[in-house]
Amino acid sequence: MDSLVSDVVALRDSWVGELVESRLVEFRKAGSGVPSRLFRELCFCLTTANCGAESCLVVLDEVGDGFLLLPEDELSSRLRELGYRFPNRRASFIVEARSHISSLEGVLSSGDSGEVRDWLVGNVRGLGLKEASHFLRNVGFFDVAIIDFHIIDLLVGKGLIKRPRSLSRRRYLEVEGVLRKIADKAKMSLGELDLYLWYLETGKVLK
Repeated sequence: MDSLVSDVVALRDSWVGELVESRLVEFRKAGSGVPSRLFRELCFCLTTANCGAESCLVVLDEVGDGFLLLPEDELSSRLRELGYRFPNRRASFIVEARSHISSLEGVLSSGDSGEVRDWLVGNVRGLGLKEASHFLRNVGFFDVAIIDFHIIDLLVGKGLIKRPRSLSRRRYLEVEGVLRKIADKAKMSLGELDLYLWYLETGKVLK
């Protein structure tokens, strides 16, 4: 674990640290935005399940307010035109999630991150723990972990965990606990740590 902490701290002290800090500022601003902006972030995280983040960023930019306004069949067609992998299913999830637009601000201010994450998973169809954590991080909640295959690969490669067959809730929280220990040693939040770990695995700092 100490070697990984050293790698992360070295990145923080390099030019990568400035890029990460700019991302964190963006996330804080998004969290104080209007409900429509919060919903667009939610839609982005809904689209990232089993899809690459970079391609989903393109989808987010291209669809824009269509996430809020397009009928389900038109949204599905637009996603298909953009080469998105699951146009029908995600369009259905997004249209259904519109019922929560007006309540998102209240939910985000109603409890701690764990409670809010559980609410999102329980009430927004298509959000698992990873996607809900991703949404929370992108709107300024930095004390939950986004655990995807990049993070799993890195932790397995460092000998910090055994590769899980699947990420059940119990296993997700166990891996999150490992990441929390790393974050504590590096004196940073889980949200900040995620950006550095992603950079170590991919050479990129994405949202």
